[in-house]
Amino acid sequence: MSLPRQQQILDTAATLFAERGFHGVSVHDIGAACGISGPALYKHFDSKDDILAKSLTAISERLLEEGQSRAVNASEPKAALDALIGWHIDFALGNPALIVIQEREWANLDAAGRKQVRSLQLAYIDVWVEALRALRPDLEPTEARAAVQATFGLLNSTPHSARISESAMRVRLALMARAALLA
Repeated sequence: MSLPRQQQILDTAATLFAERGFHGVSVHDIGAACGISGPALYKHFDSKDDILAKSLTAISERLLEEGQSRAVNASEPKAALDALIGWHIDFALGNPALIVIQEREWANLDAAGRKQVRSLQLAYIDVWVEALRALRPDLEPTEARAAVQATFGLLNSTPHSARISESAMRVRLALMARAALLA
């Protein structure tokens, strides 16, 4: 399967899932939106469930890989935290459909998919916890994790709350995230 076709299907499915919900979208809907027949999707994916699992896994892999890269390449702890905040804001503002399906369609993953995605998500959280604790060593790991997860809630609310310009929202989110994490 060509990677561009697979990515096109995943991107299209994510948009449809975000708009109508997982159960409101058929394989035929996804195929039609991609310009292929519904059954042709089975050349690329085992099922609609497989499309959802691969979408959510890809989201989590992308967040983790870029987060690790930004944290490792930062010159100092503050820069690492700022890089992580900037990355997550870029992702949230640039991929609202992915944020929505990651939040809303979790229950539709099978057990194996949930385990894989959860493992990736926990690793991403750990990158943030490490960056935060470098600046706030007084925080216990559990406190730092709670602060990070609460900040994700703030940043991931953007598909539902972004009512100002993207540039203004980016600045507002960065200020709020820093304040929440370092409080």
